[in-house]
Amino acid sequence: MSSHDASFIKPNWPAPVSICAYVSTRIGGVSLQPFDSLNLGAHVLDDIDAVRQNRHLFSIYTGMPNSVTWLNQVHGIDVVNLPCDDLPESADAVFSSVTNQICAVLTADCLPVFFCNESGTQVAVAHAGWRGLCAGVLESTLKHFDEKDKVMVWLGPAIGPAAFEVGEEVRDAFMTQLPEAKMAFRRTEVDGKWLGDLYLLAKQRLAVVGVTQIYGGDHCTFSEDDTFYSYRRDGKTGRMASVIWIND
Repeated sequence: MSSHDASFIKPNWPAPVSICAYVSTRIGGVSLQPFDSLNLGAHVLDDIDAVRQNRHLFSIYTGMPNSVTWLNQVHGIDVVNLPCDDLPESADAVFSSVTNQICAVLTADCLPVFFCNESGTQVAVAHAGWRGLCAGVLESTLKHFDEKDKVMVWLGPAIGPAAFEVGEEVRDAFMTQLPEAKMAFRRTEVDGKWLGDLYLLAKQRLAVVGVTQIYGGDHCTFSEDDTFYSYRRDGKTGRMASVIWIND
C-alpha cells in the first residue's frame, strides 16, 4: 500500500529521493457537494474560486516548488514535454527532465500512471482510461525516456476490476492488439458485459515494451467513496490530481 495523508497518497515505489510524487484524495478542501471537498478539476461545474483554493491547498500539502501546468485530458495519446513554449490545451501525458517542473493529470476512475527513471533525471505522469490505454498512451509516454528498461512505474488509484464493467467491444479492442489481454476480463451475469482490470491491462502493455519495475494498483476509486471521486459511480463529481516532479 502507499503511504498517505488525509489529503494525498504518496506512491510506495523505490524512486530516487529527488523524485516527489503524489495523488490527491477528495479530502481536505473547500468544495461543497457533490464536489466535496478537495476537487481539483476546473471543468466539472464546481465553483471556480473553490477550485483555485483547493489547488492552492494541495500545493501546500505537497510542498510544490512551482505552479502547476493544468491541461485537459481527452483520452488520447499526446504527450507534452515541459517546459513547452507552444503549450497545447489538451494532453493525456506530461513528461519533464527539468527540476521543479511539475507534471500533472486529473482523473476520477481513469488510471494515473507515474514514471521515473532509476537515476531520477526524467519523470512523467499519464492519464490512462481504457481508450487511451488501448490507443497507446503509456507507450507514447515511454518514448520520451532515454532507457525504457531503467524506468519504474507506479499505478495510481483507478476503478478496480470488480467495478469496471465494459462491453464486448472493449475486450475485443485490447485482445486484437494483445491476445493475453483476455486474462484481464471476466464475464458478468449480464449478457455481453465484462469486468475489466485496468491495472492488469497496463501491466501487460508495459511488460511488452520492457518495463519490469511496476508497483501500485491496489485501490478502487469506485468502491472507496470516502477517499476518491468516481465518475462511474457518481456522474457529477470532482477530480483528483496526480503530480510528479524532480527536486533540485
